[in-house]
Amino acid sequence: MDARQMKIKAAAEALKHVENGMRLGIGTGSTAEEFVRLLAEKVSEGLEVRGVPTSERTARLCLELGVPLNSLDELPELDLTIDGADEIDASLRLIKGGGGALLREKIVACASKRMIVIADETKVVETLGHFPLPIEVNPFGLAATRIAIDRLAESQGLSGEIHQRKAGEGFYKTDGGHYILDAFFGRISDAEALASSLNAIPGVVEHGLFINLASLAIIAGPTEVRTLAP
Repeated sequence: MDARQMKIKAAAEALKHVENGMRLGIGTGSTAEEFVRLLAEKVSEGLEVRGVPTSERTARLCLELGVPLNSLDELPELDLTIDGADEIDASLRLIKGGGGALLREKIVACASKRMIVIADETKVVETLGHFPLPIEVNPFGLAATRIAIDRLAESQGLSGEIHQRKAGEGFYKTDGGHYILDAFFGRISDAEALASSLNAIPGVVEHGLFINLASLAIIAGPTEVRTLAP
C-alpha cells in the first residue's frame, strides 16, 4: 500500500464520524484533501454538512467538488474538525503547518467541539521536532522577532537552523499575509514550554505546536487503521 492509499484509508475512517447536519472544520494538506474528495461523494449522495475551510487552497477544492462552505464568522462554533498533521506523538501533540495554514487551522480547531487528526503511520513519532516547526511571524520587525526566537531556542537547549520559508524567487506568504520561519530543532523535549514561550514573543503570530486540541487520531498503516486517544 502506497502513501496515498494509506491517507485515503485514514480519511475514509474519519468520514464515519461525520453526521448529517454537522458544522465541519475542513483541514489543509494532502491527507485532508483525500478527506474532501470522500466527503464530496457523500454530499453528492445527500449528506448535509456546512464546512469551514482552513485555507484558500482547501476552499477552492471544496467549491470545485461541491462541498458547501461557510466562513468561520458565519459558523463561529463547529461540531468537528478533521485535519492532517506533519507529526503526532503518543499524547496527540502535533506539529502542523507544513502547508502554511497553521494559523487558520488552529483557529478552526479551537472553535470546534472535537478535532480528529488523520495521518499515515510515517507521521507518528516518539518525540516531536524532526519535522521543522513552522512559526508564523509578522513581516514588521522580522529581524527582531527572529533574534527573540533564536534566544528562546538557546535558553531551552534547542539547536538547529531556522530558515525563512521560500516560494519561488521570493518568500512564502500565508493566506493572512505573514511569513513563516521553519525551525529545524530535531528534538523538542518540552513542547508545552516551547509553545508557551513562543506565544510570548510579540512578533510571533502563531506556531505549529498543537497541544491539547486533538481528541482522536486515525492512523493508517500498510495493513490496518488504528486510533490514538489522549
